[in-house]
Amino acid sequence: MLELKGITKDYPAGDTVVHALKGISVTFRDQEFVSILGQSGCGKTTLLNIIGGLDQYTRGDLIINGRSTKSYRDRDWDTYRNHSVGFVFQSYNLIPHQSVIANVEMALLLSGAPKAERRERAERALKQVGLADHMHKRPNQLSGGQMQRVAIARAIVNDPEIILADEPTGALDTETSVEVMEILKELSRDRLVIMVTHNPQLAEEYSDRIVRIQDGLLTSDSHPVDPAREHLTEEQIQAHAVADARKGKRGMSYLSAIALSFNNLMTKKGRTFLTAFAGSIGIIGIALILSLSDGAQNYIADTEKSTMGSYPLTIQQTSMDMASMMTSMMGMSEDATRENTSGEVESKDLVNDMVSSVANGATENDMVAIKAWLDGNPGDIDNYVTDIQYTYDTPLNIYKSDTSDGVVQVNPATVMDSLGFSMSGSTQTEMMSSMSGGSGSAYDVWTPLLSNKETWKRDYDVVAGRMPEDWNEVVIYVDRNDRISDYTLYALGLLDQGELRGMMSDVLAGEKVESREMTSYTYDDLLNLTFKVLPESSKYAEQDDGTWADMSDDAAYLEDEVDAAETVRVVGIVRPTKDNSSGSNWGAVLYAPELMEHMVEAVDESPVVAAQEDSPSTDIFTGTPFSDDVDVNLSMEDIDQMIAQMPAGQGEQLQAYVDQMRDEGMSDEAIASAFSRQMSEQNDNATYDGNLDILGVADLDDPASISIYPIDFEAKEHIDNLIDDYNEQIRTDGEGTEIQYTDIVGTMMSSVTDIVNAITYILIAFVAISLVVSSIMIGIITYISVLERTKEIGILRSIGASKRDVSRIFTAETFIIGFVSGVLGIVVTVLLDIPVNMIIEQVAGVANLAAVPVAAGVGLVLISVVLSLVAGVAPSRMAAKKDPVTALRTE
Repeated sequence: MLELKGITKDYPAGDTVVHALKGISVTFRDQEFVSILGQSGCGKTTLLNIIGGLDQYTRGDLIINGRSTKSYRDRDWDTYRNHSVGFVFQSYNLIPHQSVIANVEMALLLSGAPKAERRERAERALKQVGLADHMHKRPNQLSGGQMQRVAIARAIVNDPEIILADEPTGALDTETSVEVMEILKELSRDRLVIMVTHNPQLAEEYSDRIVRIQDGLLTSDSHPVDPAREHLTEEQIQAHAVADARKGKRGMSYLSAIALSFNNLMTKKGRTFLTAFAGSIGIIGIALILSLSDGAQNYIADTEKSTMGSYPLTIQQTSMDMASMMTSMMGMSEDATRENTSGEVESKDLVNDMVSSVANGATENDMVAIKAWLDGNPGDIDNYVTDIQYTYDTPLNIYKSDTSDGVVQVNPATVMDSLGFSMSGSTQTEMMSSMSGGSGSAYDVWTPLLSNKETWKRDYDVVAGRMPEDWNEVVIYVDRNDRISDYTLYALGLLDQGELRGMMSDVLAGEKVESREMTSYTYDDLLNLTFKVLPESSKYAEQDDGTWADMSDDAAYLEDEVDAAETVRVVGIVRPTKDNSSGSNWGAVLYAPELMEHMVEAVDESPVVAAQEDSPSTDIFTGTPFSDDVDVNLSMEDIDQMIAQMPAGQGEQLQAYVDQMRDEGMSDEAIASAFSRQMSEQNDNATYDGNLDILGVADLDDPASISIYPIDFEAKEHIDNLIDDYNEQIRTDGEGTEIQYTDIVGTMMSSVTDIVNAITYILIAFVAISLVVSSIMIGIITYISVLERTKEIGILRSIGASKRDVSRIFTAETFIIGFVSGVLGIVVTVLLDIPVNMIIEQVAGVANLAAVPVAAGVGLVLISVVLSLVAGVAPSRMAAKKDPVTALRTE
């Protein structure tokens, strides 16, 4: 039962107040058809809006099923409109971009009913009003009467207790009006129908009761309720309260709001696309920058990895302070830069500073302690390195297996000697390192592989055969075009080094050197190659007097030793992988680290080493005890006696040398003095440890150098920190020596990543301005959409939409625009990256540099959505605050 007690409604109108209702008191039965008659402006529609909860009364009370509405909050009114009231308007108030059935489903959508239930109940309501065949049409495809029946179907779909009809036949012809009235009459059989009309004839014909209003006052009631006989009992009031509580108010879901907003946006496809595209411009700019930046970072990372393969962190037995040396060489030391105020030209100690800085900065690394520390995996260093390589002073003597034409040494390479270069070994190393592309392999073509076999897959493609599996297996390394330099061929003995002798002299004399014909080899030719590995100690033979002599100049002896030496065979041919930019470009022989370990063990187990270790106080080369007195004074008689005691070949060579000095005019005293000086210099190195070094003895726990290959720059920084911690611990304990190491690549490239990041951040900061502008534009578009859909807001509020539901609809609209903008921006960027990559490849030779990172793409879409939602906050709140009555009057 619906009861109005002294309802008044006042509207402010400028400085005056309009009294629309002046104390209306009336009670309506649960089942009756009531017509409210009166002239225009008398307050009929206002009364209907108050009964429907669209408008709030100023004074009085509206009692619904025995409960006063004075304590109603917004959500209570929303629930009341959604579940208890159904509105039928004169102008139909259908949402034009929704289908007929979607309009009818709207009230159920707002109540949170499941999709299947919504569809079933909507179809039933449309069948009830005779529109089962028109449910999928748009409202503008229907006649006026059909649209009014759709409005009735929407009003009854939630099975409300009250139907409120405001001039339902006002825009219809007579025949259609009758149809509508018949439907309302039928509905009044089981619920309350209140109709406002100007047509007394229809009211008299169809209504059970007529209430007349004039100037805001109730003037007559044809069938008023008798309070004494017709009133709700306490049991009925309690039953209604329980029923109201069960109705609840679940509200519109986010998905429903998105679907509703999407349908609206699709009615304005052109504007929606332009808005989304404009919003995507900032996303495109940032995505392009990130794709280039990420590509550059990946390129740098790949370069770092390959660079780390060429320039690892190196720890030598003796480390020099190269930074101080360079400072002194450039004349930048403190003394060299001191201002001269004497008025005279002073000398500047450049050489002295340079030598002093090197001497002061030279330190001995405790290689045994460092290796033990690294073997303990400090700070999980194994996870930050590609490999840790240990090298030893044991010479790797490799010879050509075929000695039919004499012994040919393959490693260390003798090509430069054959060419006639007299430069020092260090100079040769620098020049040949430059020739080899900076691979660090010096002028030897035999290069160790890293012990981490995963790097083999990363750095090498097997052309033929396989990678080494044992210590005596090696592979030939060719360039990407399966070519190998003639230098390497000479070094390996495949070409005759005799061709090179005198070549440099001929060039310096101005003679033209004829180019040799290009040679080629099949894979099988190279795979059939074998070499001999000869320990340095095998070059020494025991003499009859118990001493040991160096037999490396005895061709026959050396040939026999090479023939008897262990064999190393070529088992594969490899080329650098696409991503390997650090390898030699002139060919090499790659061997596993186990080869050097085998050499170290072979030397340690040799008889000559055992002889020296058994006599630690005696020089096995001379048979004399080691002495601190290194001065030697020889006479010609002593020299003649030495020659007589030497093996035939060596004695003859030394005698020929003495005769040559005599021929050059040197006296016997001068010759003896020269020999004495030479013997003194030899004695200076004649120590137990010195002899073991000569024999090539090494300790696997005491490497000559350690090369640490970090995975990338971040890993290198982690390793730097580990070494700093190690040195700090040494300083704290006061025991041991600090680690001194060389980090060439860190000096060259440490700031490259920071520069790229800085440029990226600056560019993003500039482009971000467009994102802000796009957000403001989306906010403006949403505001325009609110203005365009004001009447829709009123319709939604009339069928039970809460302020939150309305706000959610427009928030969903901004979400869709933001999402589409973000996705569109990423898609456009991906397409733009195609020509960008083509240009970069043409200009810089780097393929596929630009690519939008997946994480960045997702992040940019999220940023676009967030910014759009922020931009839509104000318009959405404005929409939610609109007065439903005012909104319904908007055209």
